[in-house]
Amino acid sequence: MIRVPVLSPKGKPLMPAKASRVRRWLKTGKAKVVHDDLGIFQVQLVKPPSGEETQKIVAGVDPGKLFTGIAVQSTKATLFLAHLNLPFENVTKRMTQRAMMRRGRRGRRINRNLPYDQRNHRQHRFDNRKGHKIPPSIRANKQLALKVIQELSRIYPFWDVVVEVIKARGDKSFSPAMVGQYWQIEQLEQAGYAVHTQEGWYTSTLRQYLGLPKAKNKAEESPAAHAVDGICLAASQFMRYRQIKGKSGTWLGSIKVTPCQFAVINRPPVCRRQLHLMIPVKGKGRRKYGGTVTCHGFRKGDYVKAVKAGVTHYGYVSGDTKSQVSVSDAHWKRVGRFTAKKVQLLQRNTGLVSTVGLSNLTASNGKV
Repeated sequence: MIRVPVLSPKGKPLMPAKASRVRRWLKTGKAKVVHDDLGIFQVQLVKPPSGEETQKIVAGVDPGKLFTGIAVQSTKATLFLAHLNLPFENVTKRMTQRAMMRRGRRGRRINRNLPYDQRNHRQHRFDNRKGHKIPPSIRANKQLALKVIQELSRIYPFWDVVVEVIKARGDKSFSPAMVGQYWQIEQLEQAGYAVHTQEGWYTSTLRQYLGLPKAKNKAEESPAAHAVDGICLAASQFMRYRQIKGKSGTWLGSIKVTPCQFAVINRPPVCRRQLHLMIPVKGKGRRKYGGTVTCHGFRKGDYVKAVKAGVTHYGYVSGDTKSQVSVSDAHWKRVGRFTAKKVQLLQRNTGLVSTVGLSNLTASNGKV
């Protein structure tokens, strides 16, 4: 049975309730539907509840280079699963492009007809070689996962987070998945979470014991790709392995893996404003490129409702023309162009684009 997040009248997260009970609350007017930045279906009680006691809930984070899996788990049910498409490749490409554009502007600024000592070579103002800096692509990956965890903790009552750490021999900076993992743990601790670490081999062993499937295609947007490891990471706080002398050992504790809400989360791939293009045009003004503001009052990434030929579409603002607004789906594929007057704003850009569905992920062992 799927659990639905429940908030108190003051916005405090309570224990999730079964979908059947939530339907009765909505039918009798005891609760109302509210929205968040992740697009998760949740309700808020109209009157104060009889009690606000909560059970232990743990979040598991399986970080990677291109994808991250997140799960919210209790002993009785799986509450939420997420598959994060990380911006690593996009940020890397844009940083390379920015360096090329800066190099080109420096070359155009210098008058090479002058002697070298009279040219406009600006000396460095400070020492920017600090060292121990997090690369922008890695920082963007970790910040996206941190933002999702913070949004989830506003609707699920948890403060325990289990993060998988990678250990390897040799140079510790060879893997983007390893770089910044302890910086991410530090950021979570500064945000007030109780962070626990776990190595990958332990996660794999626990996943095999629970009988959870694992997809071979890591780019597959399904719970079996990465979110399943998040379940095992969270389950490590409810289960532990006990070695018996002369025997193979056994697992103590139990959890129950159940269907739940599953979200595929991305960052909106919005191009920033570029005042200087890669190839400048001589004799003409600079054409507009990038930016988040449109000429119709919308911002790129806004969630809108658009009507065309009597058909209603829901999506995100991705561009504009003089009289129309471009609307795209969660994968940033354009649904169509709509007249600006027939586009209605539903939610401002939150920096997240998500598709929420239901997962049918269950353990083959049932209740362990």
